[in-house]
Amino acid sequence: QVQLAESGGGSVQTGDSLRLSCAASGYSYSRHCMAWFRQAPGKEREEVAAVDSDGNTIYADSVKGRFTISKGSDSNIFYLQMNNLKPEDTAMYYCAVSHKYCEEGAGQGLYNYWGQGTQVTVSS
Repeated sequence: QVQLAESGGGSVQTGDSLRLSCAASGYSYSRHCMAWFRQAPGKEREEVAAVDSDGNTIYADSVKGRFTISKGSDSNIFYLQMNNLKPEDTAMYYCAVSHKYCEEGAGQGLYNYWGQGTQVTVSS
């Protein structure tokens, strides 16, 4: 059974940095897409960044140049480095994994497994 566990969220000030981690257990698919989504109160869940098994990455326009998605040397862990955080980045952040390659704009339907979420709060 695949399980995803996020960590690294917290409360920070504008301009600060955080690194989120997602540890995937029970996953062994060679072709995959690993992604971070976020959901703010009253808003839809949106894809923030994704990386596939070939190392191709996708970023939402709102985070380009500030966030970086990467995979650890252990292929079952991946990260979201968030720099220059802004109040509008405040949300619950979820990691997700798909059996397929990443597809820009595919949305939540592409993903087979989800973590429980970690809260990121950025104050001004």
